[in-house]
Amino acid sequence: MSSHPFVEVDDFVDVCIRSYALDLHRYALPMKSAFATYLRENPRVKAVFVGTRRTDPHGEFLNHFDRTDHGWPDFMRVQPVIDWHYQEVWAFLRELEVPYCCLYDMGYTSLGGTTDTHPNPVLQLPAAEEGEGAKPRFRPAYELVEDLQERLGRDR
Repeated sequence: MSSHPFVEVDDFVDVCIRSYALDLHRYALPMKSAFATYLRENPRVKAVFVGTRRTDPHGEFLNHFDRTDHGWPDFMRVQPVIDWHYQEVWAFLRELEVPYCCLYDMGYTSLGGTTDTHPNPVLQLPAAEEGEGAKPRFRPAYELVEDLQERLGRDR
């Protein structure tokens, strides 16, 4: 969770909570501390589903099932899409008409916070299509082709 969240992400999360009857736990803590707190409050939880893919930072050597790294609260990370490519994720979402955050239609391809995330420059429309003085416009995230370009809109 970012300390500078997008309103659009929070709105989408709220829609998902209602649509899927989710029991969301929010923590104003760093991720490691948040997991420790969550597991202390929910001791029966032994595994967590994660959306990590090989092209994500630190995803290259992961498997479908991995225990957390040393120094982290202990649980099994279940990574069902570890071998999926960026376009396969979007094909799945679009084919099954799974709702997604509206920021992806504005050219964002990887979401962090408002201070470190921008539309992906690869998806920017040529200036001739924008008109003079207009704000840059971007194609939707699902039009990105290369896996390794997904995080080009992130400062870190």
